[in-house]
Formats: sequence, structure tokens, C-alpha cells
Amino acid sequence: MTAQITIIGLGQIGASIGMALAENKLTAKRVGVDRDLAVARAAESLGVVDEIKRLPDAVQNADIILLCLPLAELRETFKQIGPNLKAGSILMDTAPVKSQVMQWFQEYIPEGRFYLGLVPALTAEALSSPESGLNAARPDLFKKTVMVVDVPSGTPEEVEKLGLAVARALGAKPMLTNISESDSLMAAVHLLPQLTSVALIHATIDQPGWAESRKLTGGAFASVTRGAADFDDAASLKTASLANRDSILRSLNLMLASLTALRDEIAEGQEQNLAERFDQAFEARQRWLDERTAALWLQEGGESYDITELGEQVMNMLFGSSIVNRMKKKK
Repeated sequence: MTAQITIIGLGQIGASIGMALAENKLTAKRVGVDRDLAVARAAESLGVVDEIKRLPDAVQNADIILLCLPLAELRETFKQIGPNLKAGSILMDTAPVKSQVMQWFQEYIPEGRFYLGLVPALTAEALSSPESGLNAARPDLFKKTVMVVDVPSGTPEEVEKLGLAVARALGAKPMLTNISESDSLMAAVHLLPQLTSVALIHATIDQPGWAESRKLTGGAFASVTRGAADFDDAASLKTASLANRDSILRSLNLMLASLTALRDEIAEGQEQNLAERFDQAFEARQRWLDERTAALWLQEGGESYDITELGEQVMNMLFGSSIVNRMKKKK
């Protein structure tokens, strides 16, 4: 018997997961779904998935469902697939904010199905790539990275272990967290850069002088404003900001304090302070890039994994008997 893994959303993240599962010889049937049928067909032709289907047919026999969708699309997707999920199936999503996703899961998904949140990071080599969507997919997108695995309270141990094994099978080192901790981390490194981009756009475009200054915009402007367009759509950014309000307010307050200090130093002509601030910023960014590339944190704990064995581990967890049956036996 072969496991079925359904991937909903075949953009960069979803397609890369499909590629990684195939490359790491995880012997499961990969079913793909994308609202853009042309993208789904292209993914199938590239070997990203074994078969494409439409919802809800794509989830009826699925053991694992990976939702690689914008946050704003998850509620409707849960509502659509909920009645068609088989008992014991496991849903995982890759959205940046999990508290809202967990609420939708509880609202629309019947009991006896399980939720795990994944927060993938991209390999350092992919960070500067201008490509997006299916064209940016690569089987090593998650190698030498840490992948957050959010485990809700009360999740069976076997489901938790399966989530960790899936992260490893994708080439990442799992980092087990709770949803609150995960959302706090993502407020600073995922949402704040996008909100900063939005603020810059509103402070420049269509402001006095823009008719002339727009002709002179360069790489710095394009790079910073990219955050408002290339990562989350407008609806998802709104939802994530409001769902993660406390964490994002803390991050925004730190950003405002930094901008205020910078403004004051410029206003007062504090050359020494400005020089130190700029030097520290340039050095800190380079240090982060070096650390991100080296990824020495992957060695912490001394863990070493064999990808082939991990594929077998995932299959063994799913089969022999289903997770739901094993849960019944334990009771």
C-alpha cells in the first residue's frame, strides 16, 4: 500500500516540497492541486507531482495534506476539504502565522484529523533569487535550513514524530515550537520587513516630488519595496498582521524607536553616532549573511540523519496500521 501526500498550492514552496520528496526517495503518491490549472499541469510535466486533481477529490485518500497557500486562502480551503478528509489524516500548512490557522482548523476540520504547522526557511542560496512561483522551485530549497514544526497541545506523539520526520525528509532540521513562540519569531523576521516596505511605499509614491523622483529610483528602492509584493498578498498580510497583533506591535515599536533615534542623530548632526550606527548595521548584516550561509546551528545537538531511512520512517509511521487505529489501541 502506498501513502498519498497531497500538496495544495504548487508555487515555490509546494513545488519544492514535491521535488524534495521525489529526490529523497520518499515512496508516496504525490497528488498536486493548484487553482491555476496551467501551473498544475506544468508541475506534473516537471515531475513535481505524480498526478493532478481538483478539490475535494485530491484529499479524499490523502494521508498527509500539505497546504502551501497564502494565509488568506486557508480558511476557505479548510471549509472546502473538511468533509472529505479521511480519519487519521494529517494537515500541515506553510503559512507564516499559525494562531489564525489553528482557529480555522478547529472550526472546519472534523475530529480525528490532526494539524501540524510548518514554517520553512529557504536555503541561503535562494534568498537573492528574483524568481518566484513554480519557476523558483528547487529540490534543495530547504537543505541546510531549520524548519519550524508547530505542535498544538494534545497532539499524539506519533503525529508529532511524523511532522519532525517530514521536515527532515525535506532536508531541513526541525525546530519544535509552540504556535505562540513561532508567531512571535515570524513577526520580527517575516511580517516586519513587509510592513516596513508598505510604509516606505506610502512615504514616497504619490507624495510631493514623486513625479520626478520616480524616474531616479534604483536598486535600493526596488529591493526594500519588494517586500510588499513578492512574499504575501495584500489580504494575507492584513490577516497575518491582525492575527499576530501583540507580536507585530512589539516589532513595530522597536522599528519606530530605531527610526526615531536615526532621525534625531541626523537632525542634530551627530556624525560620530551616525558613523557608528551605519558601521554596526553593515557589519551586522554581513554577519547574518555569513551565519545564514554557514548554518553552523545545524550541528547543534550532534544529530545526523539518513534521508533514505527517514523516508522509510515516514512510511512506517503511516502504514502497517493507520495512525488513527494505533491511537485507538493505545486507549
